[in-house]
Amino acid sequence: MGVWVIGASARRAMVRRDVVVMACLMIVFSGAVMLSGRTGADPLDPPGRDEVAPRLPVIVPTASNWQPKFPVPYDQSRHEVTEADITAEREMCQWYNPQYAAIRLQIERFNDSLIRANGDYGASGVQEKADAVTANIDQSLEFLTPRVQALTRRQDHADDIYFPLYQGESFYRLWEQMSNVGAGIHGRQPTWFVGPSFQRMMRFGSRIGRSHVCD
Repeated sequence: MGVWVIGASARRAMVRRDVVVMACLMIVFSGAVMLSGRTGADPLDPPGRDEVAPRLPVIVPTASNWQPKFPVPYDQSRHEVTEADITAEREMCQWYNPQYAAIRLQIERFNDSLIRANGDYGASGVQEKADAVTANIDQSLEFLTPRVQALTRRQDHADDIYFPLYQGESFYRLWEQMSNVGAGIHGRQPTWFVGPSFQRMMRFGSRIGRSHVCD
């Protein structure tokens, strides 16, 4: 029986053919995965640059084994923390963990859209995006408002306000700055107007995340 010897040029042609075939199969496979995936937008997925922000689900507080933290110097004010404080922060964490990052990115991408529209809320699609983002902001504020207002606040010897509960102030300031952002967008204000409040909102949100208080 003779031996079939393949020349170098033939081997190169076969390799190129195999590469092309594999590339086509990968394209077909990836397309099939996309088509077989979720048919609707997941509200917890961040919107694309030019997409309308999906509505975030309503948070319903549930029982959990979460407990507050008392690092120094909050160990000194532990006796001032009430059950209402603990319940409020537990429930705010149940909002923060699944939704803070999503709503932060929605605001960021709306601001990007507004900038690209030269600040014109009347430009195509801008008001629709504004309405979608403010719906989520308003819903978050509706959840957070009674809880931040339930937090204990005290005055020290210098008459400065402090929160005995660890990260209680961060939640309060996050709520405060998000309120400003929502009011600015409702009022069709330019990004430079709401930008400082948004930056402060992100700073307090980041502080909560770094503290691991919601872990």
